[in-house]
Formats: sequence, structure tokens, C-alpha cells
Amino acid sequence: MRQFENLRASSLYCRKCGRAMPVRERLLLVLPGKEIYDYLCTGCAESLGQREVQLGARGKEGSSGLIIS
Repeated sequence: MRQFENLRASSLYCRKCGRAMPVRERLLLVLPGKEIYDYLCTGCAESLGQREVQLGARGKEGSSGLIIS
């Protein structure tokens, strides 16, 4: 389904805080074909997961995948 290709998390469960917390997305790594973003807890700055964005031919966002750690 195309509507879920660019899914972004707004909150994720944080083990340190013990509950679902709002997250901040930080650009972690830029590679020739993709960008990797890290999700950080707004309460304790713990890394809660990553999102990979596949770039198209002109550098526009294509499909993404969410990786929860």
C-alpha cells in the first residue's frame, strides 16, 4: 500500500522511561542510495529505533523502513 511508504513514528516505547514517549528524528548517516535516521526519546535521549529512507534517482524520498531496537 502506497499510503504507508513514508511512515514516521511520533512515539515509541522507551525501556528507560518505562512508557511510550514522544520521539525526535535525527539524521544519522547519508549514503549514496539511502539516508538513515535515528529515533531519540525526548525524555532521556535514548536511541529507540532507526528509519531507512531509500532515495530515488534525483534524491527524493522513496520507500522507507522502520527498525525498532
